[in-house]
Amino acid sequence: MFNSLKRVWALIGVTAAVAAIAATSAVASHKAGPTIVIWTDANRTAAVTKVANDWAAKSGATIKVVTKNFGDIRDNLGTIDTADAPDVITAAHDWTGQLAANGLVEPIFLSNATKKQFPTYTVNAFSYGTAVKKLYGVPTSVENIGLVVNTKLAKVPTTFKQLETEALQVKKAKHQTFGIAVQQGASGDAYHMYPFFSGLGGYIFGLNHAGNLDPSDIGVANPTFLKNASLIDKWNKEGLINSKVDSSAAQNAFLKQQTAFWVTGPWNAALLKQSGLSFKVVQMPAIVKPSVPFLGVQGFMVTKFASAHGVDSAAKDLVTNYMATPAAQTLLAAANDRPPASLKAKSSDPVLAQFSAASKGGVPMPNIPQMNSVWSDLGAAWVRSTKGAGAMPAAKSFKDAACRIADKIG
Repeated sequence: MFNSLKRVWALIGVTAAVAAIAATSAVASHKAGPTIVIWTDANRTAAVTKVANDWAAKSGATIKVVTKNFGDIRDNLGTIDTADAPDVITAAHDWTGQLAANGLVEPIFLSNATKKQFPTYTVNAFSYGTAVKKLYGVPTSVENIGLVVNTKLAKVPTTFKQLETEALQVKKAKHQTFGIAVQQGASGDAYHMYPFFSGLGGYIFGLNHAGNLDPSDIGVANPTFLKNASLIDKWNKEGLINSKVDSSAAQNAFLKQQTAFWVTGPWNAALLKQSGLSFKVVQMPAIVKPSVPFLGVQGFMVTKFASAHGVDSAAKDLVTNYMATPAAQTLLAAANDRPPASLKAKSSDPVLAQFSAASKGGVPMPNIPQMNSVWSDLGAAWVRSTKGAGAMPAAKSFKDAACRIADKIG
Protein backbone atom coordinates (compact mmCIF):
# COMPACT_ATOMS: atom_id res chain seq x y z
CA MET A 1 0.00 0.00 0.00
CA PHE A 2 2.79 2.39 0.96
CA ASN A 3 4.63 1.76 -2.34
CA SER A 4 1.42 2.31 -4.28
CA LEU A 5 0.87 5.69 -2.58
CA LYS A 6 4.46 6.66 -3.37
CA ARG A 7 3.86 5.90 -7.03
CA VAL A 8 0.62 7.94 -7.04
CA TRP A 9 2.28 10.95 -5.42
CA ALA A 10 5.23 10.64 -7.77
CA LEU A 11 2.88 10.63 -10.75
CA ILE A 12 1.03 13.69 -9.40
CA GLY A 13 4.37 15.45 -8.92
CA VAL A 14 5.48 14.73 -12.48
CA THR A 15 2.14 15.92 -13.83
CA ALA A 16 2.35 19.13 -11.81
CA ALA A 17 5.90 19.72 -12.98
CA VAL A 18 4.90 19.24 -16.61
CA ALA A 19 1.98 21.64 -16.15
CA ALA A 20 4.23 24.22 -14.52
CA ILE A 21 6.74 23.95 -17.35
CA ALA A 22 3.95 24.31 -19.92
CA ALA A 23 2.57 27.36 -18.14
CA THR A 24 6.01 28.92 -17.92
CA SER A 25 6.58 28.22 -21.61
CA ALA A 26 3.27 29.82 -22.49
CA VAL A 27 4.17 32.95 -20.52
CA ALA A 28 7.63 33.02 -22.07
CA SER A 29 6.12 32.58 -25.51
CA HIS A 30 3.76 35.48 -24.87
CA LYS A 31 6.56 37.68 -23.60
CA ALA A 32 8.75 36.70 -26.50
CA GLY A 33 6.44 38.30 -29.08
CA PRO A 34 8.13 40.69 -31.55
CA THR A 35 9.42 44.01 -30.27
CA ILE A 36 9.03 46.78 -32.84
CA VAL A 37 11.26 49.82 -32.44
CA ILE A 38 9.89 53.01 -34.01
CA TRP A 39 11.70 56.29 -34.52
CA THR A 40 9.51 59.39 -34.70
CA ASP A 41 9.65 63.07 -33.77
CA ALA A 42 8.44 64.78 -30.61
CA ASN A 43 5.22 66.08 -32.21
CA ARG A 44 4.09 62.58 -33.09
CA THR A 45 5.48 60.51 -30.21
CA ALA A 46 2.20 60.30 -28.31
CA ALA A 47 0.10 59.58 -31.41
CA VAL A 48 2.53 56.97 -32.76
CA THR A 49 2.66 55.30 -29.35
CA LYS A 50 -1.15 55.17 -29.18
CA VAL A 51 -1.62 53.86 -32.72
CA ALA A 52 1.20 51.30 -32.50
CA ASN A 53 0.06 49.99 -29.12
CA ASP A 54 -3.52 49.62 -30.37
CA TRP A 55 -2.10 47.35 -33.08
CA ALA A 56 0.20 45.59 -30.60
CA ALA A 57 -2.70 44.76 -28.29
CA LYS A 58 -4.16 42.63 -31.08
CA SER A 59 -0.90 41.20 -32.40
CA GLY A 60 0.91 40.39 -29.15
CA ALA A 61 3.86 42.59 -30.05
CA THR A 62 5.74 45.04 -27.86
CA ILE A 63 6.29 48.62 -29.01
CA LYS A 64 9.28 50.81 -28.23
CA VAL A 65 9.02 54.40 -29.48
CA VAL A 66 12.21 56.47 -29.66
CA THR A 67 11.92 60.25 -30.08
CA LYS A 68 14.35 61.90 -32.49
CA ASN A 69 14.71 65.25 -34.19
CA PHE A 70 12.90 64.71 -37.48
CA GLY A 71 15.88 65.42 -39.74
CA ASP A 72 18.12 63.17 -37.63
CA ILE A 73 15.98 60.14 -38.42
CA ARG A 74 17.24 60.00 -42.00
CA ASP A 75 20.82 60.92 -41.13
CA ASN A 76 21.17 58.52 -38.19
CA LEU A 77 19.68 55.59 -40.08
CA GLY A 78 22.84 55.22 -42.17
CA THR A 79 25.22 55.18 -39.19
CA ILE A 80 23.36 53.35 -36.41
CA ASP A 81 24.48 49.93 -35.17
CA THR A 82 22.07 47.12 -36.01
CA ALA A 83 21.38 46.42 -32.34
CA ASP A 84 20.16 49.98 -31.76
CA ALA A 85 18.46 50.51 -35.12
CA PRO A 86 14.73 51.08 -35.68
CA ASP A 87 12.38 48.73 -37.49
CA VAL A 88 9.97 51.49 -38.52
CA ILE A 89 10.57 55.21 -39.07
CA THR A 90 8.53 58.33 -39.57
CA ALA A 91 9.76 59.75 -42.88
CA ALA A 92 9.38 62.46 -45.49
CA HIS A 93 8.71 61.24 -49.01
CA ASP A 94 11.70 63.04 -50.49
CA TRP A 95 14.01 60.79 -48.44
CA THR A 96 12.80 57.81 -50.46
CA GLY A 97 15.36 57.79 -53.25
CA GLN A 98 18.36 58.20 -50.96
CA LEU A 99 17.22 55.60 -48.43
CA ALA A 100 16.14 53.08 -51.09
CA ALA A 101 19.32 53.53 -53.13
CA ASN A 102 21.38 52.89 -49.99
CA GLY A 103 19.35 49.78 -49.13
CA LEU A 104 18.19 51.21 -45.81
CA VAL A 105 14.45 50.69 -46.33
CA GLU A 106 12.41 47.77 -47.63
CA PRO A 107 9.74 47.72 -50.34
CA ILE A 108 6.20 47.27 -49.06
CA PHE A 109 2.91 46.27 -50.66
CA LEU A 110 -0.52 47.90 -50.49
CA SER A 111 -3.63 46.27 -51.85
CA ASN A 112 -5.45 48.05 -54.66
CA ALA A 113 -8.35 48.74 -52.30
CA THR A 114 -6.00 50.47 -49.85
CA LYS A 115 -4.22 52.43 -52.58
CA LYS A 116 -7.57 53.84 -53.74
CA GLN A 117 -7.91 55.51 -50.34
CA PHE A 118 -5.00 57.82 -51.17
CA PRO A 119 -4.44 60.49 -53.82
CA THR A 120 -2.21 58.97 -56.50
CA TYR A 121 0.56 61.51 -55.96
CA THR A 122 0.95 60.52 -52.29
CA VAL A 123 1.64 56.90 -53.20
CA ASN A 124 3.89 57.90 -56.10
CA ALA A 125 5.80 60.18 -53.75
CA PHE A 126 6.97 57.16 -51.73
CA SER A 127 7.75 55.12 -54.86
CA TYR A 128 11.22 54.81 -56.34
CA GLY A 129 13.08 52.81 -58.96
CA THR A 130 15.10 53.46 -62.08
CA ALA A 131 13.54 50.60 -64.04
CA VAL A 132 10.63 49.32 -61.96
CA LYS A 133 9.20 51.56 -59.27
CA LYS A 134 8.58 50.03 -55.86
CA LEU A 135 6.62 51.44 -52.94
CA TYR A 136 8.66 52.19 -49.82
CA GLY A 137 6.29 54.06 -47.53
CA VAL A 138 2.70 54.48 -46.41
CA PRO A 139 1.61 58.14 -46.56
CA THR A 140 -0.10 59.51 -43.46
CA SER A 141 -0.12 63.30 -43.90
CA VAL A 142 0.35 65.92 -46.60
CA GLU A 143 1.59 69.48 -46.58
CA ASN A 144 2.10 72.47 -48.85
CA ILE A 145 2.45 76.19 -48.53
CA GLY A 146 -0.25 78.67 -49.38
CA LEU A 147 -0.73 82.43 -49.55
CA VAL A 148 -2.23 83.68 -46.28
CA VAL A 149 -4.18 86.92 -46.79
CA ASN A 150 -5.08 89.37 -44.03
CA THR A 151 -8.59 90.12 -45.24
CA LYS A 152 -8.83 93.35 -43.22
CA LEU A 153 -5.82 94.80 -45.03
CA ALA A 154 -6.39 93.46 -48.53
CA LYS A 155 -8.82 91.59 -50.75
CA VAL A 156 -8.12 87.97 -51.61
CA PRO A 157 -6.30 88.31 -54.96
CA THR A 158 -7.50 86.44 -58.00
CA THR A 159 -4.67 87.58 -60.27
CA PHE A 160 -0.97 88.09 -59.63
CA LYS A 161 -1.25 91.69 -60.79
CA GLN A 162 -3.85 92.30 -58.08
CA LEU A 163 -1.61 90.61 -55.51
CA GLU A 164 1.35 92.74 -56.57
CA THR A 165 -0.65 96.00 -56.50
CA GLU A 166 -2.23 95.39 -53.09
CA ALA A 167 1.01 94.14 -51.55
CA LEU A 168 2.86 97.27 -52.65
CA GLN A 169 0.06 99.53 -51.40
CA VAL A 170 0.24 97.99 -47.93
CA LYS A 171 4.06 98.11 -48.08
CA LYS A 172 3.91 101.88 -48.69
CA ALA A 173 1.25 102.49 -46.04
CA LYS A 174 3.13 100.50 -43.39
CA HIS A 175 6.58 101.84 -44.35
CA GLN A 176 7.72 98.26 -44.86
CA THR A 177 10.72 97.05 -46.88
CA PHE A 178 8.80 94.26 -48.65
CA GLY A 179 5.31 93.58 -49.94
CA ILE A 180 4.98 89.79 -49.57
CA ALA A 181 6.30 88.06 -46.47
CA VAL A 182 8.06 85.04 -47.93
CA GLN A 183 11.04 83.65 -46.05
CA GLN A 184 14.51 83.33 -47.54
CA GLY A 185 17.35 84.61 -45.39
CA ALA A 186 21.09 84.33 -46.04
CA SER A 187 20.94 80.63 -46.98
CA GLY A 188 17.90 80.96 -49.23
CA ASP A 189 14.71 78.90 -49.22
CA ALA A 190 13.90 77.23 -52.52
CA TYR A 191 10.89 75.49 -50.94
CA HIS A 192 9.05 78.68 -49.99
CA MET A 193 10.00 80.35 -53.27
CA TYR A 194 8.66 77.49 -55.38
CA PRO A 195 5.26 79.09 -56.23
CA PHE A 196 7.14 82.06 -57.74
CA PHE A 197 9.46 79.63 -59.54
CA SER A 198 6.68 77.47 -61.00
CA GLY A 199 4.64 80.56 -61.86
CA LEU A 200 7.50 81.77 -64.07
CA GLY A 201 7.79 78.41 -65.83
CA GLY A 202 10.55 76.87 -63.74
CA TYR A 203 10.82 73.17 -62.91
CA ILE A 204 13.42 71.00 -61.20
CA PHE A 205 13.63 67.77 -63.24
CA GLY A 206 11.77 66.69 -66.35
CA LEU A 207 10.40 63.20 -66.94
CA ASN A 208 11.86 60.49 -69.16
CA HIS A 209 9.87 58.23 -71.51
CA ALA A 210 9.09 55.87 -68.63
CA GLY A 211 7.56 58.69 -66.65
CA ASN A 212 10.39 58.78 -64.10
CA LEU A 213 12.23 61.90 -62.97
CA ASP A 214 15.17 62.57 -65.29
CA PRO A 215 18.14 64.20 -63.47
CA SER A 216 19.74 65.03 -66.82
CA ASP A 217 16.81 67.34 -67.64
CA ILE A 218 17.34 70.26 -65.27
CA GLY A 219 14.70 72.97 -65.63
CA VAL A 220 16.17 75.58 -63.29
CA ALA A 221 17.10 77.84 -66.23
CA ASN A 222 14.87 76.48 -68.99
CA PRO A 223 13.94 78.83 -71.89
CA THR A 224 10.43 79.57 -70.59
CA PHE A 225 11.71 80.54 -67.17
CA LEU A 226 14.52 82.69 -68.57
CA LYS A 227 12.04 84.48 -70.83
CA ASN A 228 10.08 85.49 -67.73
CA ALA A 229 13.03 86.06 -65.37
CA SER A 230 12.96 89.84 -65.87
CA LEU A 231 9.86 89.88 -63.68
CA ILE A 232 12.10 88.89 -60.76
CA ASP A 233 14.24 91.94 -61.44
CA LYS A 234 11.08 94.06 -61.37
CA TRP A 235 9.94 92.54 -58.06
CA ASN A 236 13.37 93.18 -56.59
CA LYS A 237 13.42 96.81 -57.73
CA GLU A 238 9.97 97.60 -56.33
CA GLY A 239 10.52 95.61 -53.13
CA LEU A 240 7.72 93.11 -53.65
CA ILE A 241 9.99 90.40 -52.20
CA ASN A 242 13.33 90.67 -50.43
CA SER A 243 15.75 87.87 -49.65
CA LYS A 244 16.78 89.50 -46.36
CA VAL A 245 13.41 88.40 -44.94
CA ASP A 246 13.86 85.21 -42.90
CA SER A 247 11.28 83.03 -41.17
CA SER A 248 10.96 85.19 -38.04
CA ALA A 249 10.75 88.45 -39.98
CA ALA A 250 8.04 87.10 -42.27
CA GLN A 251 5.98 85.76 -39.37
CA ASN A 252 6.32 88.88 -37.24
CA ALA A 253 5.43 91.24 -40.09
CA PHE A 254 2.21 89.35 -40.81
CA LEU A 255 1.14 88.91 -37.19
CA LYS A 256 1.83 92.60 -36.47
CA GLN A 257 -0.17 93.53 -39.60
CA GLN A 258 2.82 95.16 -41.29
CA THR A 259 2.08 93.15 -44.41
CA ALA A 260 -1.12 91.66 -45.82
CA PHE A 261 0.40 88.55 -47.40
CA TRP A 262 2.39 85.67 -45.90
CA VAL A 263 3.64 82.56 -47.69
CA THR A 264 3.64 79.71 -45.16
CA GLY A 265 2.30 76.23 -44.44
CA PRO A 266 0.00 74.28 -42.11
CA TRP A 267 2.69 74.09 -39.42
CA ASN A 268 1.57 77.65 -38.62
CA ALA A 269 -2.15 76.85 -38.62
CA ALA A 270 -2.42 76.94 -34.83
CA LEU A 271 -0.53 80.24 -34.69
CA LEU A 272 -2.86 81.75 -37.27
CA LYS A 273 -5.95 80.64 -35.37
CA GLN A 274 -4.58 82.09 -32.13
CA SER A 275 -3.66 85.40 -33.77
CA GLY A 276 -7.18 86.81 -33.79
CA LEU A 277 -6.61 88.09 -37.34
CA SER A 278 -9.14 87.76 -40.14
CA PHE A 279 -7.43 85.69 -42.80
CA LYS A 280 -7.89 83.27 -45.64
CA VAL A 281 -5.46 80.77 -47.17
CA VAL A 282 -5.40 80.44 -50.97
CA GLN A 283 -3.05 79.29 -53.68
CA MET A 284 -0.88 82.08 -55.06
CA PRO A 285 -2.46 83.39 -58.29
CA ALA A 286 -0.85 82.36 -61.56
CA ILE A 287 1.96 84.55 -62.84
CA VAL A 288 2.67 83.35 -66.38
CA LYS A 289 2.07 79.73 -65.44
CA PRO A 290 0.08 78.37 -62.45
CA SER A 291 1.95 79.27 -59.25
CA VAL A 292 1.69 75.80 -57.74
CA PRO A 293 3.48 74.82 -54.52
CA PHE A 294 5.73 71.92 -53.74
CA LEU A 295 3.81 69.04 -52.17
CA GLY A 296 5.27 67.19 -49.22
CA VAL A 297 4.08 63.81 -48.01
CA GLN A 298 5.02 62.24 -44.69
CA GLY A 299 4.47 58.68 -43.63
CA PHE A 300 6.10 55.50 -42.33
CA MET A 301 8.76 53.18 -43.74
CA VAL A 302 10.04 49.75 -42.77
CA THR A 303 13.82 49.67 -42.45
CA LYS A 304 16.22 46.92 -43.48
CA PHE A 305 16.89 46.32 -39.78
CA ALA A 306 13.43 44.81 -39.31
CA SER A 307 14.70 41.72 -41.18
CA ALA A 308 17.89 41.63 -39.12
CA HIS A 309 15.78 41.77 -35.94
CA GLY A 310 13.43 39.05 -37.17
CA VAL A 311 10.37 41.32 -37.07
CA ASP A 312 10.00 42.11 -40.77
CA SER A 313 6.54 40.59 -41.17
CA ALA A 314 5.19 42.25 -38.03
CA ALA A 315 6.64 45.66 -38.93
CA LYS A 316 5.12 45.53 -42.40
CA ASP A 317 1.74 44.53 -40.98
CA LEU A 318 1.81 47.52 -38.63
CA VAL A 319 2.71 49.96 -41.38
CA THR A 320 0.70 48.68 -44.34
CA ASN A 321 -2.41 47.35 -42.66
CA TYR A 322 -2.85 49.43 -39.53
CA MET A 323 -1.30 52.83 -40.19
CA ALA A 324 -3.24 53.02 -43.44
CA THR A 325 -6.60 52.87 -41.66
CA PRO A 326 -8.68 56.08 -41.54
CA ALA A 327 -8.66 56.11 -37.73
CA ALA A 328 -4.87 55.86 -37.55
CA GLN A 329 -4.47 58.39 -40.37
CA THR A 330 -6.66 60.93 -38.56
CA LEU A 331 -4.73 60.65 -35.31
CA LEU A 332 -1.25 60.66 -36.86
CA ALA A 333 -1.93 63.64 -39.14
CA ALA A 334 -3.58 65.71 -36.41
CA ALA A 335 -0.58 65.17 -34.12
CA ASN A 336 1.62 66.93 -36.68
CA ASP A 337 -0.97 69.62 -37.51
CA ARG A 338 -1.31 68.41 -41.11
CA PRO A 339 -4.21 67.19 -43.23
CA PRO A 340 -4.35 63.38 -43.41
CA ALA A 341 -3.25 61.64 -46.60
CA SER A 342 -6.18 59.21 -46.64
CA LEU A 343 -9.25 60.39 -48.53
CA LYS A 344 -11.34 58.58 -45.92
CA ALA A 345 -9.83 60.57 -43.04
CA LYS A 346 -10.97 64.12 -43.69
CA SER A 347 -9.65 66.82 -41.37
CA SER A 348 -12.32 68.79 -39.51
CA ASP A 349 -9.98 71.79 -39.17
CA PRO A 350 -11.13 74.57 -41.56
CA VAL A 351 -7.65 76.15 -41.78
CA LEU A 352 -6.02 72.85 -42.73
CA ALA A 353 -8.80 72.42 -45.30
CA GLN A 354 -7.85 75.77 -46.85
CA PHE A 355 -4.20 74.72 -47.08
CA SER A 356 -5.34 71.48 -48.74
CA ALA A 357 -7.31 73.45 -51.32
CA ALA A 358 -4.20 75.53 -52.01
CA SER A 359 -2.36 72.35 -53.06
CA LYS A 360 -4.28 71.93 -56.33
CA GLY A 361 -1.94 71.01 -59.18
CA GLY A 362 1.08 71.03 -56.88
CA VAL A 363 4.35 69.23 -57.59
CA PRO A 364 5.64 66.57 -55.19
CA MET A 365 9.20 67.40 -54.15
CA PRO A 366 11.52 65.18 -56.24
CA ASN A 367 12.38 62.07 -54.23
CA ILE A 368 15.49 61.04 -56.19
CA PRO A 369 18.95 61.38 -54.57
CA GLN A 370 20.01 64.05 -57.07
CA MET A 371 17.58 66.50 -55.46
CA ASN A 372 20.13 66.94 -52.67
CA SER A 373 22.28 68.76 -55.24
CA VAL A 374 19.54 71.29 -56.04
CA TRP A 375 18.34 72.91 -52.83
CA SER A 376 21.27 75.16 -51.93
CA ASP A 377 22.01 76.49 -55.40
CA LEU A 378 18.38 77.12 -56.30
CA GLY A 379 17.89 78.94 -53.00
CA ALA A 380 21.07 80.95 -53.59
CA ALA A 381 19.82 82.01 -57.05
CA TRP A 382 16.80 83.64 -55.43
CA VAL A 383 18.92 85.29 -52.73
CA ARG A 384 21.29 86.85 -55.27
CA SER A 385 18.49 88.21 -57.45
CA THR A 386 16.16 89.53 -54.72
CA LYS A 387 18.50 91.12 -52.17
CA GLY A 388 17.65 94.70 -53.11
CA ALA A 389 20.46 97.03 -54.09
CA GLY A 390 23.30 95.26 -55.88
CA ALA A 391 21.22 92.24 -56.86
CA MET A 392 22.40 90.06 -59.73
CA PRO A 393 20.14 89.98 -62.80
CA ALA A 394 17.85 87.00 -62.36
CA ALA A 395 18.62 85.38 -65.72
CA LYS A 396 22.35 85.28 -64.92
CA SER A 397 21.75 84.12 -61.33
CA PHE A 398 19.61 81.16 -62.37
CA LYS A 399 21.90 80.20 -65.26
CA ASP A 400 24.79 80.06 -62.80
CA ALA A 401 22.70 77.93 -60.44
CA ALA A 402 21.76 75.51 -63.23
CA CYS A 403 25.44 75.06 -64.14
CA ARG A 404 26.42 74.42 -60.55
CA ILE A 405 23.64 71.87 -60.11
CA ALA A 406 24.58 70.07 -63.32
CA ASP A 407 28.22 69.88 -62.22
CA LYS A 408 27.20 68.36 -58.87
CA ILE A 409 24.93 65.80 -60.48
CA GLY A 410 27.53 65.01 -63.10
